[in-house]
Amino acid sequence: MRDYIVRATAANSQIRAFAATTRDLVEYARAAHNTSPVATAALGRLLTGGAMMGVMMKGEKDLLTLQVKAGGPLNGMTVTADSRGNVKGYVGNPNVVLHANDKGKLDVAGAVGVGFMNVIKDMGLKEPYMGQTVLQTSEIAEDLTYYFATSEQVPSSVGLGVLMEKDNTVKQAGGFIIQLMPFTEESVISQLEENLKNVTSVTALLEEGHTPESLLETLLKGFDIEFTEKIPTQFYCNCSKERVERALISVGKKDIQEMIDDGKEIEMNCHFCNKNYIFTVDELKRILKECKR
Repeated sequence: MRDYIVRATAANSQIRAFAATTRDLVEYARAAHNTSPVATAALGRLLTGGAMMGVMMKGEKDLLTLQVKAGGPLNGMTVTADSRGNVKGYVGNPNVVLHANDKGKLDVAGAVGVGFMNVIKDMGLKEPYMGQTVLQTSEIAEDLTYYFATSEQVPSSVGLGVLMEKDNTVKQAGGFIIQLMPFTEESVISQLEENLKNVTSVTALLEEGHTPESLLETLLKGFDIEFTEKIPTQFYCNCSKERVERALISVGKKDIQEMIDDGKEIEMNCHFCNKNYIFTVDELKRILKECKR
């Protein structure tokens, strides 16, 4: 189990916490979308945050979608996660190249730009829950911290990081979400704030060899921690030729007939995993017949 998420409670359940290592799934996304280093860092942070937020949901069919709609050259991002650790996502423009920021790091905020984050939770109810917040720093972790505080009224601390190799593959990726319950004592809050001050970089801790468990032990030093679950996490896209065919049927008979009249096979692309599906003219004719039934 290379990539996984741990769930824990601490300080007599006054704190709930999640931590993840996500190097493989972020590298999978990088390879699938051929993203530039800054696009990989931005998408990797959102994938990691989304994977942890996904496992917070309780229903087996619950789905979480994070949409970043902003004016930077990255042209937005979308990530979808389920409650079982599966996550997928893509960026609008995977080829963004920017100079390093003033700290000499990948300029994720510059790539993302100013805008909004939508959090959509489909929990099988009539209408999905939707929360929207203005991006605070466009660095993703702080924006999720702000979302939890304003939309869910849960004081939280979110840390996310992606470290690249010199050959532009992913070296480290991971993160944490720590949340306070409504009855948390002041002394617990003070101790936690003190602990968090000492953590400057998630990827630095992962480089030192920390696991999600030891990451939480460092962040929650001085508290009794109970690890309650360990969940494998992966980049997983549930697209298939059948699903793409259903999408094709929805475009309507007129458009399908035009594709047939062109006499060429067509190629459909899945945004999430960048896989292409070919439909021959004969397949299009069969689909058209099904539309007419």
